[in-house]
Amino acid sequence: MSSIGAVPAVEDPGENGLKVGAPKRASAGVPAVVAALRHAVGQMGVRRSVRTLTKVNQAQGFDCMGCAWPEPEQRHHAEFCENGAKAVAEEATRLRAGPELFAQWTIDELAARSDYWIGKRGRLTHPMWRAPGAERYVPIDWDDAYTLIAEELAALDTPDGAAFYTSGRTSNEAAFAWQAFVRAFGTNNLPDCSNMCHESSGRALTDTIGIGKGTVSLDDVEAADLLLVVGQNPGTNHPRMLSSLERAKRRGARIVSINPLSEAGLARFRNPQSLRGVLRGTQLADLHLPVRVNGDLALFSAVNALLIERDAIDHDFVATHCEGFDALRAHLAKLDWDDVARATGLERAAIAELADELQASERTVVCWAMGLTQHRNAVATIREIVNLVLMRGMIGKPGAGLCPVRGHSNVQGDRTMGIWERPTPAFLDGMEAALGFPMPREHGLDVVETIEAMRDGHVRVLMAMGGNFLSAAPDTAATADALRGTRLTVHVATKPNRSHLVCGRQALILPTLGRTERDQLVTVEDSMSAVHGSNGTLAPASEHLRSEVRIVCELAERVLGDRVGVPWPAWREDYDLIRDAIERAIPGFSGFNARCRDGFVLPNPPRDERRFETATGRARLTANELDVLDIPDGHLLLQTMRSHDQFNTTIYGLNDRYRGIRAGRRVVLVRPDDLERLGIADGTVVDLVGPAGRRAERFRVVAYDTPHGCAAAYYPEANALVPLDSVALESGTPASKSVLIRLERQA
Repeated sequence: MSSIGAVPAVEDPGENGLKVGAPKRASAGVPAVVAALRHAVGQMGVRRSVRTLTKVNQAQGFDCMGCAWPEPEQRHHAEFCENGAKAVAEEATRLRAGPELFAQWTIDELAARSDYWIGKRGRLTHPMWRAPGAERYVPIDWDDAYTLIAEELAALDTPDGAAFYTSGRTSNEAAFAWQAFVRAFGTNNLPDCSNMCHESSGRALTDTIGIGKGTVSLDDVEAADLLLVVGQNPGTNHPRMLSSLERAKRRGARIVSINPLSEAGLARFRNPQSLRGVLRGTQLADLHLPVRVNGDLALFSAVNALLIERDAIDHDFVATHCEGFDALRAHLAKLDWDDVARATGLERAAIAELADELQASERTVVCWAMGLTQHRNAVATIREIVNLVLMRGMIGKPGAGLCPVRGHSNVQGDRTMGIWERPTPAFLDGMEAALGFPMPREHGLDVVETIEAMRDGHVRVLMAMGGNFLSAAPDTAATADALRGTRLTVHVATKPNRSHLVCGRQALILPTLGRTERDQLVTVEDSMSAVHGSNGTLAPASEHLRSEVRIVCELAERVLGDRVGVPWPAWREDYDLIRDAIERAIPGFSGFNARCRDGFVLPNPPRDERRFETATGRARLTANELDVLDIPDGHLLLQTMRSHDQFNTTIYGLNDRYRGIRAGRRVVLVRPDDLERLGIADGTVVDLVGPAGRRAERFRVVAYDTPHGCAAAYYPEANALVPLDSVALESGTPASKSVLIRLERQA
């Protein structure tokens, strides 16, 4: 496999000056304000910063693209966090990546630069085309770009020869139009970023409670007696969540952090929205359990066994609403506590302390993110958390429930709109009734299956509505080779990224409006099923930009002609008409146009009625087999993670302030006594060698407080180590948090 262009051939600027200090013991505060302003003013200038930041997450403003945490009812005039400010600055930057960039640099020369450097070139301004065999992108007009796409799609032997990827930043309106176009074309090949992050949550929740979404509101989080924050670093990934945890804490809640690494955000939060918060801060976590990587299933199995042993069960709820309790009880009675200790790295007393917290709580919310979803046993782990919540009767009551915390700002909304390769018959029936044409019924390809299909020559065209497909995907070299084997790659994007530089025989980059820019009203759905409007305020970065909705509708007109009766030109001109179609097709959207300006919450039967839309009408308690992942001598179990200067694959800067790392990203965090056991000194430069010889080169070892036998490194740099076939059972999510590696010294 070739890796040319898949990863940068030169290191991040400042790598030779990488500095490692002590991790921080508090998050936010004055340093967060300073960092936010530095990024904002540096990229946007003072006036533009004020104009944009005062509109972020406001009722008449635009939804932050940085995360999907909901807004409180009473909004602060600065309703954004440090990383939200960075996200806005990245999009609203004054820098431009126009035709002159691509004239100056060949594709290979751009690909040799770091992801950080590429992203800092600025906003795309023109449609760009890479002709067969060409070394550079050149400008192309929109009409010719659409013609090229239409010709390539028409040349396919079957509609399944194309795949249509979607990023979680896409609005509801664009997502609905996109999936309608794809299904009218004749395929369900709609892989999306959910496949790589929360697919395991959706699968586990649908199987057990009948809906693939969480069951809490923001009020529930703030009214809880006990909050478990599992496999999650909210101080970096969802900083506004810390304000909600602080409000819960002031009302008397207890908070337990369960994560391999202790994170500053859950230690002490210095809320920059108040003087008291900055000066004093609030200790959030009352208890931290440093579970070993991949040990969460064992931990929750053990906790559930203790709760059953203590008879700390809501028997009325279980008898009325659940099935499978007797089988679960019999299964957990056989739990091997030696296996639990090996898997979790925790003493039984620590697990019992967690059980004590749960037994004492009348209102419990369990929150989690990708620290749980990206393991081989991810679906089973989340089902075990559902077991806990169901046995305690913590669903459908105030202050209690399940809270998968989504990352991208509309990833949940995109799935609601039908961006899914495995649509339900009910969804397709609704689409047919609303739009008047037959829907393809055969399931399509998820992200990993799409990569395999490109590799094997079955998918010849890849279109991506946003995102950075290559850098987000596992097995970087294999994914790059798969992309190069296509006839056409098309990326709708706001800024250049690495995926644009690993091309099919031909390639297009189509520049689109960002969330901050003026367009018609669009809507998004947050992590807690609240739908609300988003209005950009800035003039477009270029007169050549088109909205995602317009791109989809114009492309559909060109590709489909009059094949279906969807009024694509009318949809392009009036998004209200798209919302009318959504209202007809998808339950829960009655009166969509009238309600979307103020926002509304979608129905959630488990939360609203304690009703479970499973085959039997009851919530399912499940017996989940514990399979301990043993680590061979000389190896470590690696989890990939974000730095604090990062959102998904977008690199804002080269610092990870809370972990004490500055001016570089190629680091691997390892426990000091593991380094001693391996005979490797802190500061040594090593290669990370993964399964089947996969290699990520030149990482500096950093002695860090990780669980025994575990390590951590940043993605996308470490994604090269994740085998394409290493995925979560049942969900297909890449197992990026369970990668067996060894450290090899640089020669």
